[in-house]
Amino acid sequence: MISRRIIRTKVLQILYAHVSSPEKTITQSESELHFSIRKTYDLYHLLFAILGEISDFASDRIESRKMKNLPTADDLNPNLRFINNRLINRLRSDKSLNDYLKSNKLNWSHYPDLIRGIYATMTESELYKEYISSPVDDFQNDRQFCENFFGNILVNSDLMLNELEEQSIYWNDDLDFTISMVIKTIKKFKGADDQNAYLMSLYKDEEDQQFTTKLFRKAIINNVENRKIIENYTKNWDVDRVAIMDILIMQLALTELIEFPSIPVKVTLNEYIELAKYYSTNKSSTFINGVLDRITKDFREEGKIVKAGRGLLEA
Repeated sequence: MISRRIIRTKVLQILYAHVSSPEKTITQSESELHFSIRKTYDLYHLLFAILGEISDFASDRIESRKMKNLPTADDLNPNLRFINNRLINRLRSDKSLNDYLKSNKLNWSHYPDLIRGIYATMTESELYKEYISSPVDDFQNDRQFCENFFGNILVNSDLMLNELEEQSIYWNDDLDFTISMVIKTIKKFKGADDQNAYLMSLYKDEEDQQFTTKLFRKAIINNVENRKIIENYTKNWDVDRVAIMDILIMQLALTELIEFPSIPVKVTLNEYIELAKYYSTNKSSTFINGVLDRITKDFREEGKIVKAGRGLLEA
């Protein structure tokens, strides 16, 4: 589930925390890195669970309205399309989802205001109104609404974003990515009776897990050497005045260029330039691109960057 881009982002965040706290050991920071990644995986499961919570809230509201002294015709004959959503009910019975939520004590039971607020936003949306009034009533339509809920309603919810920031510092930048993984998973479900396991594993494969650990460790171990390289290529700059985040991004890029022969140079450069756009100053991406481009050119000529594998000789 965790993509290489998210891995790089998490490594950068924990590397920044590590250099900002000299008392931390590599082992302590590495544990924090893996904990941070695991928290993203927690959020992935929690997002699936929120659909059931909102459905339960909607069901309780329907029952409450039926008990009014003077219930209207709509109160007595409510539209049940949402609470009967086939995908939501399929997720309720998903063993791997329920086992993970239970074993990690993850739920939304202590956040009634959040559930109420998201429900209100959802029911006021045109997507919801079109869904419950649609003449098409099948699993595909239910699944499409769930995709729309995550991709158009939840992802834009300030309530959700604020709550996640309150719950965990590790979720501050995770919502967009995790929602994209949830939607990708939802698309795999074929029907209400489909009992196949579709939830993603934490890492795509063992190679990605090894990439995480090696990138982080090597960046710290080679910190002094990589900083000297950067200083040599920024002689017209006072390196102590260069943003610390720019330095760390370039150090990670250097680590990946040198230590991972199977990753194309172009991929590495593009990924860290994108990180610079998000995590550093407005001019950082151009500055970092220029420095890394010169380093890459010289290091390839000197044989310090060697790419191995099919299609990588000129990458």
